Amino acid sequence: MSTEALSFAKQGVRHVLVRELEINTIIGIHDYEKRAPQRIHVWADLAVREAGPVTSDRLEDVLDYAEVVRRIEDRAKAGHVNLLETLAERLAADCLADERVLAVRIRIEKPDVIPNARAVGIEIHRSRG
Repeated sequence: MSTEALSFAKQGVRHVLVRELEINTIIGIHDYEKRAPQRIHVWADLAVREAGPVTSDRLEDVLDYAEVVRRIEDRAKAGHVNLLETLAERLAADCLADERVLAVRIRIEKPDVIPNARAVGIEIHRSRG
């Protein structure tokens, strides 16, 4: 187990996961990318400080993944961005704006860019402080 994983376990951390969220958005530096939406896939892994009793069955005691998805979609559709790196940084900042989120890993892929590759993309890890 990694040092980070052990540290999070001691703090009472759970992970909120979003896997391969497909979004159509305007992103890229080429003229053709600025004219029409293209597909991106977003993965997010948020390390979240547990609030309240861990046996609670109340939505108020957890980070709602539907809210995480809405924020990701809103940011991705907010307007043209040149680089996946820029979008990833903005998504990470949005996630870390919730004080319960200790760390976030964001992966964004473009599945339709390189014909002989399943996808191309980037991944970043950001944490609080």
